[in-house]
Amino acid sequence: MNDTRTTAHQLQQIARLWPDLHDALGTPAVGPGFGLGLRGYLATLDQHDAEQAEYDRWQAAALRALERSPDQLGARPVPISLRVHDTMRTVEAALVDTADRIARSVQRAAIQPPPPARAAAARTRAERLVWEDRARRIEQARQDSADTRRWHTVGAGRTAIRAALWLSGRASGSSGPFRPLSEAEQRHVATVAVGALSRVETVLDLADVRRELTAEHSCPCGGTIEVYGGAGAQPVARCKGCGAIWSEAGVAAA
Repeated sequence: MNDTRTTAHQLQQIARLWPDLHDALGTPAVGPGFGLGLRGYLATLDQHDAEQAEYDRWQAAALRALERSPDQLGARPVPISLRVHDTMRTVEAALVDTADRIARSVQRAAIQPPPPARAAAARTRAERLVWEDRARRIEQARQDSADTRRWHTVGAGRTAIRAALWLSGRASGSSGPFRPLSEAEQRHVATVAVGALSRVETVLDLADVRRELTAEHSCPCGGTIEVYGGAGAQPVARCKGCGAIWSEAGVAAA
């Protein structure tokens, strides 16, 4: 299990990388396809080509629609990476949903202002103290409700970055209108953080991955094949027995 500092750091890293996902969204990227073997990597290339063809069809249809309606104004749609888009949508949904669940459990309800009362002139010192106390309670309730450390389950601001940073604060035990996370809640947030960061790093090709293929995909010599790469490097498969090497181009070397 990750400690709270690791979980908080992972969530902060997601927030830092989110602008990079937005940048990658406009340029369809080739995915590494790790965990599927070299064939799986090659399959992701085919999937990328299919997605690019879909982008082209989508944009052509939009352009034809504009040609039929020359009076329409506005920016023309541009292709986006469906792979990056799906990752962003999945990660954001997971983070926001987790923030909603944790907030409902650990966030203290906002202080309620006093009930409405008819305004009246304070004629005595006791009456002035009552009205001053009432004004103080109203201001206290207003400030508590507007506390920027609160997570709101409705309304604006429910973004991946905001959710990641809010959950990071809960994981690290930052002060606020909350109780500390229970051990089960810490585990849940840690699991979400690991999975979300893994998806983000994978789609941005930042993860350095090394994985052995199963026995059914062993080398003809009987040796175990290891696929490694990532973090900008192209995937390579190598037999740990005879030393044969395969790249995504299918070139083998001994």
